Amino acid sequence: MKRLSVLVLFVVFASSLVAVSSIAAAAQTSAAPKPAAPAAQRPAAAVPVPMAKIAVITFQAAVTQTNEFQRNAADLEKKYDPRRVQIKTLSDEIDNLTKQLQAQGASLSQAEQASRARVIDEKKKKLDRDTQDAQTDFQTDMQQIINDVAGKVGALMSDYAEKHGYTLVLDAGDQQTQTVLYAVPAMDITKEIIDAYNTKSGIPAPAAPAPGQGGVDAPQPQPAPAH
Repeated sequence: MKRLSVLVLFVVFASSLVAVSSIAAAAQTSAAPKPAAPAAQRPAAAVPVPMAKIAVITFQAAVTQTNEFQRNAADLEKKYDPRRVQIKTLSDEIDNLTKQLQAQGASLSQAEQASRARVIDEKKKKLDRDTQDAQTDFQTDMQQIINDVAGKVGALMSDYAEKHGYTLVLDAGDQQTQTVLYAVPAMDITKEIIDAYNTKSGIPAPAAPAPGQGGVDAPQPQPAPAH
């Protein structure tokens, strides 16, 4: 009987310890300061977007219509005049020899006909080579002129756009590369860029061609360098 009483007291005592521990734990939990809730993230300040101011330019015309390009292109034409004369002289010679062979063929021996035909063929091959070489050299020199002036026009255009507050400049291009389908005339700054470039370069306008002579044909330039 005594042993039973001791066991009951032990169970009651153990239960009391569990209850006290639970109460103490609850008290500590309620007393502990709660971590501060993270502050709500403030939205980033909106960056103001500048009002778009767009301009349009026909860059090819801006390059090829400058006084500097017109002067340099005319000088290049003069540089190649002797080679053009040589090519024309050779072409005329071939035409005359061909006509002579056709007119005298019936009275010539087969050996003479073959000899003359061989001479004509050799001259035709030389004409083809000389023509191709002249065209290649001319195009290379012309492209160098275009690239040189285009680089300077592009730099001036960038400065002009920045000073006048343009945020975007579009190239109207030519009929093959045109991307701008419509723009009001007031947006076109091509003439302004040409005039500003001519003023900066100080190069006068080329003299008007003599009657019966054409001006310098504007070639098709390659895409301009990034500006």
